[in-house]
Amino acid sequence: MVRGGIPTDTMRSLLLLSLFTVAPLAAEVTYAKEVSRIMQAKCQQCHRPNDIAPFALSTYEDAAAWAEDIKRVVNAGLMPPWKPVAGHGEFRDSFALTEQEKIDLLAWVEGGAPLGDPANLPEPLPAKGDWSLGEPDLTVQMGEPFTPPRGRDTYRCFVLPTGLEDDKYVSAIDIVPGNRASVHHVILYLDSTGKAEELDAAEEGPGYNCLGGPGTPIVGNLSLSDLGNLASNLAYTLGGWAPGTRAHLLPEGIGIPLSKKARIIMQVHYYTNVSRDPDQTRVGIYFAKSRVRKPLFFLPLVQQRLSIPPDVPDHVASMNLTIPFFLDNHVINIFPHMHLLGQEIKVEVTRGSEAKPLILIDKWDFNWQGPYTFTEAQGVSAGSTLRLSCKYDNTAGNPRNPSNPPKQVTWGEGTEDEMCVAFLGITLDRFSF
Repeated sequence: MVRGGIPTDTMRSLLLLSLFTVAPLAAEVTYAKEVSRIMQAKCQQCHRPNDIAPFALSTYEDAAAWAEDIKRVVNAGLMPPWKPVAGHGEFRDSFALTEQEKIDLLAWVEGGAPLGDPANLPEPLPAKGDWSLGEPDLTVQMGEPFTPPRGRDTYRCFVLPTGLEDDKYVSAIDIVPGNRASVHHVILYLDSTGKAEELDAAEEGPGYNCLGGPGTPIVGNLSLSDLGNLASNLAYTLGGWAPGTRAHLLPEGIGIPLSKKARIIMQVHYYTNVSRDPDQTRVGIYFAKSRVRKPLFFLPLVQQRLSIPPDVPDHVASMNLTIPFFLDNHVINIFPHMHLLGQEIKVEVTRGSEAKPLILIDKWDFNWQGPYTFTEAQGVSAGSTLRLSCKYDNTAGNPRNPSNPPKQVTWGEGTEDEMCVAFLGITLDRFSF
């Protein structure tokens, strides 16, 4: 059959040719071109030697060996473990996958995990050793290893002299546990009174017992009960670490003062149900490289009146804090914290009928927590209310529940207790250097 002088078969062939010309087949996704760059941007900060991840993803051979596992965890939304929900605060240094990155990773696995042209490979990331931000300006550690008693929670404080000859401003800290299997979390306090050294000298062995706090005047936080008395709180802590924490530099112009007279008190919570090996945790300190104009305070939002009933899958606890007059501030970063029953944690700021979310983590995982730094500091004016809420699953259906059968759980520092906390790193609008 002929139409318009052109045979039908010929017309059909020309139509098919035009379709392929307009919409060519999708190019093959390769490790060299696409996947290697995703690994560098979103995976290798944890999947590197001697870090928290169980294996490295530094090379093509690494990625190809774990290709099917990569497919599984990406499909399930388990990896990378970026916890904040989009739209509830925007944060720097996100390692959440974009939709295109997810598509490329899955296409690469489905396509047989090809290497592609090695000429397309990017330059390897610089080696950073044990420190995710590279070699620290100052490293301090326990004077000798400590072996915690097995099978129970132990809180131990270690006094770490800095040896500083001048006062400094800190832009970031990183903490490398000596035994990741037993270190539950770490908090760094500062002491210029000499009290911590007295407590250390009074006990045999490294450090001293410190359940409930370091036993020294705790300065550096704007306390909930004494928020208005600013003058008594103008000293600082350095922050902390929990499983999954990634170190981040503070924005330029913001820093944590570290006096040359201060001793760092490293409070380590041990829970040794697996490992009996000794621990010698290290702290890496990065100093600010530009002029600091605003000091960083730590404002804790804490709900201590916890009573979580057994066999309830969605128990909620919450608390409010109204910002006093003259203490307008900006939130620079935020560090939510719960234990094993936690399911969801949320912080928002309200003023009148308006509510602004600061962070929402709707799939809490104790193994992946840490501070999140906002892309832009979040203003909180005097008279506004900060609201913290935490949701818990205290049923046998929660695989992380440490109690079988479930029992009533209250606030406490032990692994089988619970917490509802968010630490806000803030600058005060009326306070600058």
